Amino acid sequence: MNKKMKLKNTSKKIIKKSFFYVIIIYFVFAVTFYYSLKNSNTIDNSKFINFLLNGGSSHLMGNYKVVDIVNSSVKFLFKIDFKRPSTILQNTVIGSSADNISLEHNDDYSNLEELKKISSYIEDPNPVDINKPVIYIYNSHQLENYNSTGLDIYGITPNVLMASYLLKEKLNSRGISTIVETTNLTEFLNLNSWDYANSYRASRIFMLDKKNKYSTIEYYIDLHRDSVGKEATTASIGDKAYARILFVVGLEHDNYEANLSLAERINSLANKYYPGLSRGVYKKEGPGVDGIYNQDISPNVVLIELGGTENNIDEVLNTTEAITDIFDKLINGDKNE
Repeated sequence: MNKKMKLKNTSKKIIKKSFFYVIIIYFVFAVTFYYSLKNSNTIDNSKFINFLLNGGSSHLMGNYKVVDIVNSSVKFLFKIDFKRPSTILQNTVIGSSADNISLEHNDDYSNLEELKKISSYIEDPNPVDINKPVIYIYNSHQLENYNSTGLDIYGITPNVLMASYLLKEKLNSRGISTIVETTNLTEFLNLNSWDYANSYRASRIFMLDKKNKYSTIEYYIDLHRDSVGKEATTASIGDKAYARILFVVGLEHDNYEANLSLAERINSLANKYYPGLSRGVYKKEGPGVDGIYNQDISPNVVLIELGGTENNIDEVLNTTEAITDIFDKLINGDKNE
């Protein structure tokens, strides 16, 4: 009886030890596999933007890749995703309490340091030389990111700056002359030793510069990304999924009524032609918020929250097409009125 017990205990120890070594080997393999693939990518953010503009979809990036076939199998069997190395720690005996980065949008951009770990500045892949722009798009918070599942392994980081480039191309294709602020605002903050709370101060400088340089600018669009969940930021219209929009108006300056009127007019067009796309007009004032959002510079400054952290770039792209259509009707007239 004692011999049987000893053999049983010995077998358990061997199994536990073997399992531990298997986990160690697997962990090393998984991390090496992930980073070797990541470092061998052949596409970057700029190329990806043109890929989307030419009719591509983020889903086409990975559906038929060997890595995704392997990853899907391992994910099914072990609940481990090679594209998210943190799941290796979360689902093995090596560790189970890896911290998740929490991203929340707020007026003072206080999550900037966390965003830097995920998102990055993106150069405009299609710079334009426009002498008389009608719309100026900028991002007070350039690094606000979207869902990068399936894209992060290629080093692609969809964010509001990418959305601005997509929107610019859509507007220009409709004959609405549009430029985007391409200055790296995060770098600008660092050069001036300003903290993230000065983001609107930084974007204001470039807004005023563009206003002085181009007398033709009629509309200023500050594009942001919200932090609420996907259910609140996603709408199905027809056969397409859209990242929903929200208009934010600051009430803490004397002429806010004009900005509010513009936001309500755009919101009305959105409701008319894309029911469910808009979450409405959000009026903000009081402690803890900016309250102005540089909207005192012009009566035609509009802050748009486009989607949330869980929206993918395809949903964002669909919404840029909708926003383009809405601004076309705003500028050139609604033929159905």
